[in-house]
Amino acid sequence: QVQLVESGGGLVTAGGSLRLSCAASGSIFSINIMGWYRQAPGKQRELVATIINGGSTNYADSVKGRFTISREGAKSTVYLQMNSLKAEDTGVYYCYVKRLGFIETWGQGTQVTVSS
Repeated sequence: QVQLVESGGGLVTAGGSLRLSCAASGSIFSINIMGWYRQAPGKQRELVATIINGGSTNYADSVKGRFTISREGAKSTVYLQMNSLKAEDTGVYYCYVKRLGFIETWGQGTQVTVSS
C-alpha cells in the first residue's frame, strides 16, 4: 500500500503562485505514475498533470505553460508548481499514484482558491 499526504493549498489572488506537495510512503518502489487531478465545484475530477518513471510529463491544455510537475526522491514526493493562477484553477487538488500498472491511490485533497 501507499499513503499520500498533500500540502500547500490555500487562497491566492489571480496571477499569483502556489506549490503543492505530495509525500508518498509505503510501497513506493511499485509506483509507475504520480500526478495531480483537480475537481471544481459542480464539475468532474480532471487531470492536471502526471509524471511517469523516466521523467516524462503530461499536462492538461488549460495549465500548459503555467504549471510544472516535478518529482523528488525517486518517487517519494511529487510537486506541482502553479504560476499565473486564474479563478478557473479553483478547486480541490488530489495527489494520485498508480502502482504496478493498475492500482490507483488518491490523496485526501487540498483546497486551492484563486480570487479574482
